[in-house]
Amino acid sequence: MKDLPKQTGLIFDTLSKGRFICADSNELDMREMHGVIETHSDPLSDFFEQIGFRLEQGDGYFYFSREEEKGNIERKISVAFKWIDMLDFFTTFNNSFAPGFRFYTTQLQEQVRVNGLLRTRLQDMQSKGGDASGREQIDALLKSMEREGFIEKVDEFDQAWKVTAALHYAQQLVLALDIQDDEPE
Repeated sequence: MKDLPKQTGLIFDTLSKGRFICADSNELDMREMHGVIETHSDPLSDFFEQIGFRLEQGDGYFYFSREEEKGNIERKISVAFKWIDMLDFFTTFNNSFAPGFRFYTTQLQEQVRVNGLLRTRLQDMQSKGGDASGREQIDALLKSMEREGFIEKVDEFDQAWKVTAALHYAQQLVLALDIQDDEPE
């Protein structure tokens, strides 16, 4: 395995945690890892395949996939439903919500305050009842989106966010769903 880059361990650590490695990340090390993967994709794919991971490439991002047991598939379906709700919420917030889009937490808060549909969608996403304030619900949603790798904080002081290329993954998942109507036409 002499063809493997020195960053192989770091790439594995990042991807094995379910994170995405994005070309448009604000983090220099993420952008560098993306470049390393692009340059060494064949040996890295072969190596990761030997240990049970499939290196997958999307539009500006990399991630791991692997075959899962039935219990894990059900969990993944649950996560996919959560992503659908998040995408619905954020596109209701701004229909330009896509990779490269930038926004501030205060903009989101203001839209939730004045847009009843947005407020309802935010409340519907919360699984722990209505005890949390709107600000707490927004903060939890943003942290979740950040943890998933779909957004990155670009300015701590102003609470500014940027949507990453990893959002394409969730969008493609939603587009791949083909739900048939049970009613005859």
